[in-house]
Amino acid sequence: MRHAAAGFLCGIVFLFGSMGSTLSSAETASSPTMAPLTRYRESSAADEISLARSAAPTSISTNAEVLTLGSHGYVTSIKGNNGFVCLVERSWAIGYSDPDFWNTKFRAPTCYNRAAARTVLPRYLKRTEWALAGASTAEMMARTQAELSANKFVLPETGAMAYMTSKQTHLSDTAGHWHPHLMFYLAHTEAAAWGANLPGSPIFADGSTIFEQKDTAEPVITFFVPVPKWSDGTEETMETN
Repeated sequence: MRHAAAGFLCGIVFLFGSMGSTLSSAETASSPTMAPLTRYRESSAADEISLARSAAPTSISTNAEVLTLGSHGYVTSIKGNNGFVCLVERSWAIGYSDPDFWNTKFRAPTCYNRAAARTVLPRYLKRTEWALAGASTAEMMARTQAELSANKFVLPETGAMAYMTSKQTHLSDTAGHWHPHLMFYLAHTEAAAWGANLPGSPIFADGSTIFEQKDTAEPVITFFVPVPKWSDGTEETMETN
Protein backbone atom coordinates (compact mmCIF):
# COMPACT_ATOMS: atom_id res chain seq x y z
CA MET A 1 0.00 0.00 0.00
CA ARG A 2 1.05 3.55 -0.35
CA HIS A 3 0.16 4.48 3.22
CA ALA A 4 2.12 3.37 6.14
CA ALA A 5 2.56 3.45 9.75
CA ALA A 6 5.42 5.11 8.52
CA GLY A 7 8.66 6.73 8.93
CA PHE A 8 7.31 7.75 11.96
CA LEU A 9 3.48 5.78 11.98
CA CYS A 10 3.49 6.82 14.42
CA GLY A 11 6.11 8.66 15.57
CA ILE A 12 7.38 6.63 13.63
CA VAL A 13 5.38 7.26 10.82
CA PHE A 14 2.59 5.45 9.38
CA LEU A 15 3.97 5.64 5.74
CA PHE A 16 2.27 2.81 4.01
CA GLY A 17 5.13 3.53 1.66
CA SER A 18 5.26 1.50 -1.48
CA MET A 19 2.32 -0.60 -0.44
CA GLY A 20 -0.75 1.28 -1.63
CA SER A 21 -2.42 4.02 -3.60
CA THR A 22 -3.80 7.51 -3.24
CA LEU A 23 -7.02 9.41 -3.63
CA SER A 24 -8.04 10.96 -6.92
CA SER A 25 -6.10 14.08 -7.87
CA ALA A 26 -9.29 16.11 -7.53
CA GLU A 27 -9.83 15.14 -3.91
CA THR A 28 -6.16 15.45 -3.06
CA ALA A 29 -6.00 18.94 -4.52
CA SER A 30 -8.99 20.02 -2.45
CA SER A 31 -7.27 19.08 0.83
CA PRO A 32 -3.90 20.86 0.99
CA THR A 33 -4.46 21.84 4.62
CA MET A 34 -6.30 20.45 7.60
CA ALA A 35 -10.09 20.46 7.36
CA PRO A 36 -12.30 21.44 10.32
CA LEU A 37 -11.76 19.00 13.20
CA THR A 38 -15.38 17.84 13.08
CA ARG A 39 -14.66 16.12 9.76
CA TYR A 40 -12.07 13.90 11.46
CA ARG A 41 -14.24 13.02 14.45
CA GLU A 42 -16.52 10.03 14.82
CA SER A 43 -20.20 10.67 15.52
CA SER A 44 -19.83 9.61 19.16
CA ALA A 45 -17.22 8.44 21.65
CA ALA A 46 -18.94 5.06 21.72
CA ASP A 47 -18.47 4.69 17.97
CA GLU A 48 -14.80 5.58 18.22
CA ILE A 49 -14.23 3.17 21.11
CA SER A 50 -15.84 0.38 19.11
CA LEU A 51 -13.74 1.22 16.07
CA ALA A 52 -10.53 1.37 18.12
CA ARG A 53 -11.23 -2.03 19.69
CA SER A 54 -11.77 -3.56 16.25
CA ALA A 55 -8.02 -3.17 15.65
CA ALA A 56 -7.25 -6.45 17.43
CA PRO A 57 -9.05 -9.65 18.45
CA THR A 58 -11.36 -9.23 21.44
CA SER A 59 -9.03 -11.36 23.57
CA ILE A 60 -6.63 -8.42 23.34
CA SER A 61 -8.76 -5.32 22.83
CA THR A 62 -11.37 -6.04 25.54
CA ASN A 63 -8.81 -5.41 28.28
CA ALA A 64 -6.81 -2.74 26.45
CA GLU A 65 -6.71 0.96 27.21
CA VAL A 66 -8.71 2.91 24.63
CA LEU A 67 -7.93 6.45 23.51
CA THR A 68 -10.33 8.71 21.62
CA LEU A 69 -9.72 11.93 19.72
CA GLY A 70 -10.61 15.10 21.60
CA SER A 71 -10.38 18.80 20.79
CA HIS A 72 -6.70 19.10 21.70
CA GLY A 73 -5.48 15.54 21.35
CA TYR A 74 -6.31 12.02 22.46
CA VAL A 75 -7.84 11.27 25.84
CA THR A 76 -8.16 8.00 27.74
CA SER A 77 -11.76 6.82 27.49
CA ILE A 78 -11.26 3.28 28.80
CA LYS A 79 -8.62 2.16 31.28
CA GLY A 80 -6.91 -1.11 30.42
CA ASN A 81 -5.02 -3.77 32.34
CA ASN A 82 -3.13 -5.82 29.75
CA GLY A 83 -0.59 -3.26 28.53
CA PHE A 84 -2.17 -2.76 25.11
CA VAL A 85 -3.44 0.62 23.92
CA CYS A 86 -6.01 0.85 21.10
CA LEU A 87 -6.99 3.98 19.19
CA VAL A 88 -8.05 5.16 15.73
CA GLU A 89 -5.25 7.00 14.00
CA ARG A 90 -6.01 9.80 11.53
CA SER A 91 -4.29 10.81 8.31
CA TRP A 92 -1.52 12.85 9.93
CA ALA A 93 0.03 9.54 10.99
CA ILE A 94 1.41 9.05 7.48
CA GLY A 95 4.38 10.65 5.72
CA TYR A 96 4.52 14.44 5.68
CA SER A 97 4.69 14.60 1.89
CA ASP A 98 1.90 12.08 1.31
CA PRO A 99 -1.00 13.70 -0.61
CA ASP A 100 -3.45 12.06 1.80
CA PHE A 101 -1.91 13.73 4.86
CA TRP A 102 -5.13 15.67 5.55
CA ASN A 103 -7.58 13.08 4.19
CA THR A 104 -10.67 13.33 6.43
CA LYS A 105 -11.76 9.77 5.58
CA PHE A 106 -8.56 8.13 6.79
CA ARG A 107 -9.16 5.79 9.75
CA ALA A 108 -6.56 3.35 11.02
CA PRO A 109 -7.69 1.39 14.10
CA THR A 110 -4.44 0.31 15.75
CA CYS A 111 -3.66 -1.57 18.95
CA TYR A 112 -0.12 -1.18 20.33
CA ASN A 113 1.54 -3.60 22.70
CA ARG A 114 3.22 -2.34 25.87
CA ALA A 115 6.62 -1.69 24.25
CA ALA A 116 5.10 0.22 21.32
CA ALA A 117 2.74 2.15 23.60
CA ARG A 118 5.79 3.44 25.46
CA THR A 119 8.04 4.26 22.54
CA VAL A 120 6.05 4.44 19.28
CA LEU A 121 2.62 5.78 20.18
CA PRO A 122 3.91 8.98 21.87
CA ARG A 123 5.24 10.20 18.52
CA TYR A 124 1.81 9.99 16.94
CA LEU A 125 0.15 11.63 19.94
CA LYS A 126 2.60 14.53 19.74
CA ARG A 127 1.98 14.89 16.02
CA THR A 128 -1.76 14.98 16.74
CA GLU A 129 -1.25 17.85 19.17
CA TRP A 130 0.72 19.71 16.52
CA ALA A 131 -1.97 19.15 13.90
CA LEU A 132 -4.82 20.24 16.17
CA ALA A 133 -2.86 23.34 17.19
CA GLY A 134 -2.71 24.39 13.53
CA ALA A 135 0.87 23.44 12.62
CA SER A 136 1.58 22.99 8.92
CA THR A 137 3.29 19.91 7.53
CA ALA A 138 6.44 22.00 6.99
CA GLU A 139 6.41 23.07 10.64
CA MET A 140 5.87 19.50 11.82
CA MET A 141 8.71 18.26 9.67
CA ALA A 142 11.01 20.96 11.02
CA ARG A 143 10.12 20.05 14.60
CA THR A 144 10.81 16.38 13.92
CA GLN A 145 14.15 17.17 12.33
CA ALA A 146 15.03 19.39 15.29
CA GLU A 147 14.35 16.53 17.69
CA LEU A 148 16.53 14.23 15.62
CA SER A 149 19.35 16.78 15.54
CA ALA A 150 19.12 17.20 19.32
CA ASN A 151 19.07 13.43 19.86
CA LYS A 152 15.67 13.75 21.52
CA PHE A 153 13.87 11.40 19.14
CA VAL A 154 12.75 8.30 21.06
CA LEU A 155 13.53 5.07 19.21
CA PRO A 156 11.20 2.06 19.38
CA GLU A 157 11.84 -0.34 22.22
CA THR A 158 12.77 -3.93 21.45
CA GLY A 159 9.59 -5.93 20.81
CA ALA A 160 7.48 -2.91 19.80
CA MET A 161 4.58 -4.04 17.60
CA ALA A 162 0.93 -3.32 16.83
CA TYR A 163 -2.21 -4.94 15.45
CA MET A 164 -4.10 -3.51 12.50
CA THR A 165 -6.66 -6.20 11.74
CA SER A 166 -9.90 -4.23 11.50
CA LYS A 167 -12.12 -4.55 8.44
CA GLN A 168 -13.19 -0.97 9.14
CA THR A 169 -9.74 0.44 8.40
CA HIS A 170 -9.83 3.07 5.65
CA LEU A 171 -6.40 4.07 4.32
CA SER A 172 -7.63 5.65 1.09
CA ASP A 173 -10.60 5.42 -1.27
CA THR A 174 -8.69 3.02 -3.49
CA ALA A 175 -6.60 1.04 -1.00
CA GLY A 176 -9.47 0.54 1.45
CA HIS A 177 -8.40 -1.60 4.38
CA TRP A 178 -5.61 -3.51 2.59
CA HIS A 179 -4.87 -6.79 4.43
CA PRO A 180 -5.14 -7.54 8.16
CA HIS A 181 -1.59 -7.23 9.38
CA LEU A 182 0.84 -6.87 12.25
CA MET A 183 3.41 -4.08 12.38
CA PHE A 184 6.87 -4.30 13.89
CA TYR A 185 8.97 -1.20 14.56
CA LEU A 186 12.77 -1.32 14.41
CA ALA A 187 15.47 1.32 14.54
CA HIS A 188 18.63 1.42 12.48
CA THR A 189 17.84 -1.53 10.25
CA GLU A 190 16.81 -2.17 6.67
CA ALA A 191 14.14 -4.14 4.80
CA ALA A 192 16.73 -6.67 3.66
CA ALA A 193 17.27 -7.74 7.26
CA TRP A 194 13.82 -9.34 7.17
CA GLY A 195 13.76 -10.18 3.47
CA ALA A 196 10.98 -7.66 3.07
CA ASN A 197 9.72 -6.26 -0.26
CA LEU A 198 11.21 -9.17 -2.22
CA PRO A 199 9.28 -11.24 -4.78
CA GLY A 200 7.29 -13.91 -2.97
CA SER A 201 8.12 -12.54 0.48
CA PRO A 202 5.14 -12.23 2.86
CA ILE A 203 6.76 -9.27 4.60
CA PHE A 204 6.51 -5.64 3.50
CA ALA A 205 8.38 -2.59 4.74
CA ASP A 206 7.87 1.14 4.37
CA GLY A 207 11.14 1.46 2.44
CA SER A 208 14.14 -0.62 1.45
CA THR A 209 16.33 1.50 3.71
CA ILE A 210 15.72 4.02 6.44
CA PHE A 211 17.01 6.71 4.09
CA GLU A 212 14.05 6.25 1.74
CA GLN A 213 11.86 8.03 4.29
CA LYS A 214 13.06 11.37 3.01
CA ASP A 215 10.19 13.39 4.39
CA THR A 216 11.03 12.42 7.96
CA ALA A 217 14.65 11.23 7.96
CA GLU A 218 13.63 9.10 10.92
CA PRO A 219 15.96 6.15 11.63
CA VAL A 220 13.04 3.74 11.97
CA ILE A 221 11.52 1.20 9.62
CA THR A 222 8.09 -0.43 9.96
CA PHE A 223 7.64 -4.04 8.87
CA PHE A 224 4.16 -5.23 7.85
CA VAL A 225 3.26 -8.89 8.14
CA PRO A 226 -0.16 -9.85 6.69
CA VAL A 227 -2.15 -12.36 8.73
CA PRO A 228 -4.94 -14.72 7.57
CA LYS A 229 -7.82 -13.41 9.70
CA TRP A 230 -9.51 -10.14 10.58
CA SER A 231 -10.09 -9.23 14.21
CA ASP A 232 -13.66 -10.55 14.01
CA GLY A 233 -12.30 -14.00 13.13
CA THR A 234 -13.31 -14.04 9.47
CA GLU A 235 -10.85 -15.14 6.83
CA GLU A 236 -8.87 -12.69 4.72
CA THR A 237 -10.04 -13.02 1.11
CA MET A 238 -8.08 -10.34 -0.77
CA GLU A 239 -5.42 -11.49 -3.19
CA THR A 240 -1.85 -10.63 -2.24
CA ASN A 241 -0.66 -7.52 -4.10
